[in-house]
Amino acid sequence: MKRFFSRLFPQWMKNQYHLSQAVLANFWYGFPSRKLKIIGVTGTNGKTTTTQFITRILEKSGKKVALASTINFQIGETKWTNASKFTTLSPWQLQRFLQEAVKQGMEYAVIETSSHALDQNRVWGIRYAIAVMTNVTREHLDYHKTMAGYREAKKKMFERARAVVVNADMIEPDYFVPDKKHAVLYSVKDHEAHLFAEDISLDFRGTEFTVDGTRFHLQMPGLFNIENALAALGVAKLLSIDFSSAETALESVAGVPGRMELVPNKTGVDILIDYAVTPDAFEKLYASILPLKIPGSKIIHIFGACGERDKGKRPLMGEIASGYADVIILTNEDPFYEEGESIIDDIEKGINKKRDKDYFRIFDRRSAIHKALSIAEIGDIVLITGKGAEETMAFGAERVPWKERQVVEEELEKLGMK
Repeated sequence: MKRFFSRLFPQWMKNQYHLSQAVLANFWYGFPSRKLKIIGVTGTNGKTTTTQFITRILEKSGKKVALASTINFQIGETKWTNASKFTTLSPWQLQRFLQEAVKQGMEYAVIETSSHALDQNRVWGIRYAIAVMTNVTREHLDYHKTMAGYREAKKKMFERARAVVVNADMIEPDYFVPDKKHAVLYSVKDHEAHLFAEDISLDFRGTEFTVDGTRFHLQMPGLFNIENALAALGVAKLLSIDFSSAETALESVAGVPGRMELVPNKTGVDILIDYAVTPDAFEKLYASILPLKIPGSKIIHIFGACGERDKGKRPLMGEIASGYADVIILTNEDPFYEEGESIIDDIEKGINKKRDKDYFRIFDRRSAIHKALSIAEIGDIVLITGKGAEETMAFGAERVPWKERQVVEEELEKLGMK
C-alpha cells in the first residue's frame, strides 16, 4: 500500500515531505550535528570501507567517534548491524542517532551519505566539517535520470562542508572543490595531488604503499582499497593527525565484511566476496584481481543485479565480466518487485560466452555458489559480487534472511572444501 501511494506523487513533492521531516527532526532533537564534528562520505563506490578507515584513524588518535554506514552503526564501544538496507537513515532516525552520540560524549560522527539522502533533503540541518568524495561513476540513473543530476545531488554536501577530500583520479574532481574551501586531493596516478600513493605492492592478503615517506600496509586486497585509504588519510591530514598513528590504525583493520572479503578454505581456491554492483566497481575489481591471477587458472564470477534500479548498467556489467572472467554464473540478487529472470536477461545481453560451457544461468543464488565451488580448482579465483555483507534478500516487500559468507561456508562444508 505504501508503495502504491508513493507512486502517486512526483519526486519533488516527496522531497518537500522529507524536508519537512528533517526540519522537524532537527528541532525535536536540538540540532545535534552542531555539537559534533560531522565527516560525510559519499561516492558511487568505496563509501563503506572509507568510513571504517576514517573511524579507526580517529579512534587511534584518541577521539570519541560515532559511525553510521551501510553495514553497521557505532557509538563509542557499542556497535550494531545496519539491517535497514539503506545507506543513510531517515531524518528522524538519523537525528536520534546523532543526539545519542552527543549524549554519550562523542566528538565526531562519520556518516555515509547517499545521493538519494542529499537529493531528498534527508540530511538537511547537518553541518559537515569535512565532506569526502570517493568517486562518481554510473549508478542510480533510475532515480537521477542523468549523470549530471547524480553529480549535482552529491555536490550539495561539498557546498555545505567547511573542508573537502576528493579523489583526483575521478572525472572533473574540481567540480566537488567549491571556491575558498580547504581541500585535499588524493591520487594513485597524479604526482601533483596533495596525497599520492607510490611504491604500490598488491597481494590477495593485503596491499602496501607509501605516502609522504610513510609506508602503509592494509590487510585488504585491491588498488581501490588504497584509494579508500587515501581518502581517510585526507581526513587525517585536515585534522592534523600524524601519519604514523594513521598507519597503525589502517593496518589494524582486518577487513570490512563483504568488501573484498577472502573466505578461507583448504583447497587453494581464492574465494572473494565483494559488494560491487556497478560497471566501474567491476572494472576496479578486475584491475586488482588480474595481476594476481595464476597463469592457467580460472576466474569464476557469480553475480546478478538489483531489481528496480538502473537497467542500463546491467548489460555493461555483463560485458565487463565477459571480457575478464573465464566462467560466469548469473544468478538472483534482490529482485524486489521486478521479475528475476528478466533481470538476468538484461545482463545476458552483454555476455559473449557459450551457454552451459563457460556461462551459466542459475537463478537460485545458493545453487549458483555451489556450482562455482564445485568446478573451482587449485589456483582458481571464485568472485561473488552484489550482496557483500547484507543480511537479507529482497523479494517484493519480503526480506528473506541471507548471509553470503555463511552460505559460502555451508557449501564449502557440503563439498568437503572447508
